[in-house]
Amino acid sequence: MGRGGESRDSQDEGVMATDFFWSYTDEPHASRRKEILAKYPQIRELFGPDPWAFIKISAAVLIQLWTATCLCNDGWLKILTVAYFFGSFLNHNLFLAIHELSHNLAFSTPSLNRWLGIFANLPIGVPMSVTFQKYHLEHHRFQGVDGIDMDIPSYTEAHAVKNAITKSIWVIFQLFFYAFRPLFIKPKKPGMWEFINLLIQFSLDFYMVYFWGWKSLAYLILSTFVGGGMHPMAGHFISEHYVFHPEQETYSYYGPLNVMTWSVGYHNEHHDFPRISGSRLHKLKEIAPEYYMNLKSYKSWSQVIYMYIMDRTVGPFSRMKRKVATKVKKPE
Repeated sequence: MGRGGESRDSQDEGVMATDFFWSYTDEPHASRRKEILAKYPQIRELFGPDPWAFIKISAAVLIQLWTATCLCNDGWLKILTVAYFFGSFLNHNLFLAIHELSHNLAFSTPSLNRWLGIFANLPIGVPMSVTFQKYHLEHHRFQGVDGIDMDIPSYTEAHAVKNAITKSIWVIFQLFFYAFRPLFIKPKKPGMWEFINLLIQFSLDFYMVYFWGWKSLAYLILSTFVGGGMHPMAGHFISEHYVFHPEQETYSYYGPLNVMTWSVGYHNEHHDFPRISGSRLHKLKEIAPEYYMNLKSYKSWSQVIYMYIMDRTVGPFSRMKRKVATKVKKPE
């Protein structure tokens, strides 16, 4: 693997890359999954839905909607403060619940997971649950594949972000890039489920404004926005696949915020076994520790954000990419 059009010397000198890392091998998770299952077949017992998912999601949705109604007559400073220090954690929790549901990890029936995803979407304020699933499953199946994996920044984004200031702005607005990037680069024709998601979401938004006013809806939108930007929980967007060590393209986080984020921090484990719910990923690491203990990992998402902004060699180009045909021979 290596940089396209970028020498290693320039990176060592503290210069930000002008192209992605390019890999000439398959993504690492499928082969590791096969090896781990051959050695520890009992891991299959961890597969399947989380029986507590519905209750956890319902609690977060109801608490967040109730909070929004309570703030309907409060000042903007209080609304913003509550949104950052409270609502952001709930909405980011629900965003990652939708991630869990995209893998059908609440119910065995896919349609029930979609309905629950639409319900979990309500406090987020904008419809995204159904569309997220389509793109996210491709991220797993085609990790890093050029033109397919929409988790990777576009060339336009990457060329625009060149220093600590622009990286800070990019981090603040990264949720917008994450949401709109696929719609511009690889749009998919919406179907019935997208229409249902949109109709139910906008109905809830109208209901909030009609009965409690714009401030209640603004609280929900602000909770989503600030929770996806310069926020400790949003550090997982960067920590998961941004390459700080060229020999590794997926990174796990083993810190306390896993409690609030459906253990998405166990990201190597999740990509190895996407059929294991977040509540059981720690058991996978306990069964097969030798496959994860020597991989680079993090203990602080806030530190990851700081490192990303301040490290002059790291930026949106710090991602591993591969060609459409995953088995591509390296040019002579």
